[in-house]
Amino acid sequence: MGRGPLINALSVDVEDWFCVQNLSGVIRREDWDTCESRVEASSRRLLALLERYDARATFFVLGWIADRLPSLVRDIERAGHEIASHGYGHQLLTDLSPDEFERDLDRALASLRACGIAQAVIGYRAPSFTIVERTTWALAILERHHLQYDSSIVPIGFHPDYGIAGGPLRPFKITKRLHEFPLSCVEVFGTRLPCCGGAYFRLLPYAYTRTAIRACHADGRPIVFYVHPWEIDPGQPRVKLPLSKQIRHYYGLAGTERKLERLLQDFRFTTIREVLGL
Repeated sequence: MGRGPLINALSVDVEDWFCVQNLSGVIRREDWDTCESRVEASSRRLLALLERYDARATFFVLGWIADRLPSLVRDIERAGHEIASHGYGHQLLTDLSPDEFERDLDRALASLRACGIAQAVIGYRAPSFTIVERTTWALAILERHHLQYDSSIVPIGFHPDYGIAGGPLRPFKITKRLHEFPLSCVEVFGTRLPCCGGAYFRLLPYAYTRTAIRACHADGRPIVFYVHPWEIDPGQPRVKLPLSKQIRHYYGLAGTERKLERLLQDFRFTTIREVLGL
């Protein structure tokens, strides 16, 4: 199929449409159970797409979702994918104290274990990539809970909510026992531009993502890519948002699944655990 030689890491942040930080100003966390849940149907569409292209992925599952859909978590594992943690209630680390974060992580890991999965959970991704310079205290807590890697750091400096400017572009040991697989960026004339999925994938032409990934490969770097189940669900309920947030959340939903299929045709993907050799 003409796929590139390097094997990349694919990740899915398993959260429902109403869990997104972009909507937190209009949908309260305590009202989540009153919202229409659509994450299972979208996740199963992703599973079918991955099976069609013989691709594997790491699914970073919210504990809140695991509590309500344990059979989905088990089916993701049975399909050959990795289960990792996305925290429990999608609370940003920048809004939490170390004690609050540890309680959230404890609860999240317990929820995944309660699903009856066979594999040990060794990976974590912070909601909205909020391991930043002022929350690096979280790394010691991840180590204490026997996690072996994190994939939360975006090595850029221009985003107002996340990023560590000048951070390594390649996977590296961020502590003695913890690997970091930073979200992938390409350098263009000294400027770092993300090519790792999410809104960047929906807002920009597919040719940008393909060219940027090939540039990373030319530098000897496999990439890590992420997608949310709600990003392939153009029929999700719409809520009134400020224009910038409306564009960031809703633009391109109708074409994401088609673009993702092109990505799977052009490149090879597996789990973060496998790419890191853990």
